Amino acid sequence: CFPEQVNELVALIPYSDQRLRPQRTKLYVLLSVLLCLLISGLVVFFLFPHSVLVDDNGIKVVQVWFDKKNSVVVLAITATLRIRNSNFYSVTVTSLTSQVQYMNTVVGTQQVTNVSSIQPLSDKLVNFTVKAELGGPFSYVYFFCTFPKVKVHNIVIFMRTSVKLLYIGHVTQSALETYHYVDCSTNSTAAQDPLPLPSPLARGAAKAKS
Repeated sequence: CFPEQVNELVALIPYSDQRLRPQRTKLYVLLSVLLCLLISGLVVFFLFPHSVLVDDNGIKVVQVWFDKKNSVVVLAITATLRIRNSNFYSVTVTSLTSQVQYMNTVVGTQQVTNVSSIQPLSDKLVNFTVKAELGGPFSYVYFFCTFPKVKVHNIVIFMRTSVKLLYIGHVTQSALETYHYVDCSTNSTAAQDPLPLPSPLARGAAKAKS
């Protein structure tokens, strides 16, 4: 055999030789599949959108002004929402819209954009203020709120608040509907807790009576 022909030689190996059998191939394939499943599960767990809870935290401040000439009561109502983020990434509150109703009539609205950012696995209090004017057909409210012989000047308002949330390109909207007692005689910082919403049966009964 000439030296220059060494690279052209072919070695014959018996079929039963151990070198022809794969070593732990099944184990490697199984481990690779399990690792891929584990990584996929972790990605889904951490990135899959979880619920963002928006709760009413009550009315904190009520400022009152009286327009004696036009018999109008002006209320600046500062309320608070508690937003809980159970995701592993930040959530942005892109907008907040609140509407105040009195006797099923809208008396004030407020919209705020770029409200706040909620950090992962945390909650945050978000304050907002809505200005409401009670006059015209509700001019009697002015006389009720300014009548000195009445000791308690509470009126009931209805608030409908909606919040738009943005996270990882996903937009959701959460809405709250609450009833509140408001003292319309003077400025207050200790408003009462929100009233429970009337049940559909109670609403139907009230409409039937009317």
